[in-house]
Amino acid sequence: MSARDVSRRRLLRLGAVLAAASAFDAPAIAQARTRMRLGYLHVVAVDGHLWTGLDRGSFDREGIDFDLQEFNTGPEVFEAMGKRQLDVVSAGGVISNYLAVGQGRGFLINDIEIATAQLWVRPTLGVKTFADLRGRRIATTAKTTAHIFLDRALRANNINPSEIEIVNHSMPAAVQAFIAGEVPAVALWVPFNIAVRQAVPDAIKLVDASAFYPQSAVLGGWAARRDYYAENREVLSRIIRAWTDANDHMVRNPAVAAEALQRSRYRQSRPDDIAKAFKAQKLYSSREWRRLYSDGTVVKWLQQASDFFMTEAGVTGSVRASDYFDTQLYLSTVA
Repeated sequence: MSARDVSRRRLLRLGAVLAAASAFDAPAIAQARTRMRLGYLHVVAVDGHLWTGLDRGSFDREGIDFDLQEFNTGPEVFEAMGKRQLDVVSAGGVISNYLAVGQGRGFLINDIEIATAQLWVRPTLGVKTFADLRGRRIATTAKTTAHIFLDRALRANNINPSEIEIVNHSMPAAVQAFIAGEVPAVALWVPFNIAVRQAVPDAIKLVDASAFYPQSAVLGGWAARRDYYAENREVLSRIIRAWTDANDHMVRNPAVAAEALQRSRYRQSRPDDIAKAFKAQKLYSSREWRRLYSDGTVVKWLQQASDFFMTEAGVTGSVRASDYFDTQLYLSTVA
């Protein structure tokens, strides 16, 4: 055997070793990719993780490609999923309503919406205090975080919800009705407060949801169609891994993450508005979330929101949070 043959064999063996090592260490981007239809709300508490993960390449590394569809409210996004126009959704507290009636399976929590919901009133229309709300009309979007918040705010101030009239609109329409003077009060969620502040300088924010935290925590997160969930658990695990990278970056570097979101995804908002939006949500590290999944806290918080929605709608025999939300997928994915 010639020296040339020996050298050639050594090179071939070295090439095989390097190829095997490369395959072992290759990021998910080199593997088969998955494209899915994702519906979301353009609200920091809902899409902050999504945009942060996309901008950091977190989803790309896991081989996830999204066909993104933006919606104004949670009911709209769940309606689209019910029509099979979406595979996965990211929404706010509304998940505790639609999942409880069997419309999807939850698998990931984004945050606790501790102050995203707010109640604004117009003194020029005769409302300055909670007592002034009796017999008046309040615009909001039913079956959402804002609806839960409004109910709790009224009861905490000795007003039965039956003493006011809820005007149910999509949130943009609810805010516009308030700005136009059609209603003296609006229960909204951030960042719709920006439009109110700009258009009605004399409007007063009576209270936000932080007044009722942690006794009435409202969670927002991700859900999938039931058939998609059953057939694509591995894909959903990849979403969780990508989300974890984005989430822990947001927890470690909130100012940097907020600035990046404002610059790339919320250009119409002021940097201070996005910073405040970050403070209006409670984020936990992926490790802390693991504890809250495993000790039953997440399921408890989801169930108390579901109880409100089901009671409000007069629904009996609804799906329990322990059945509609899969804690084990997160626990098996996040070490």
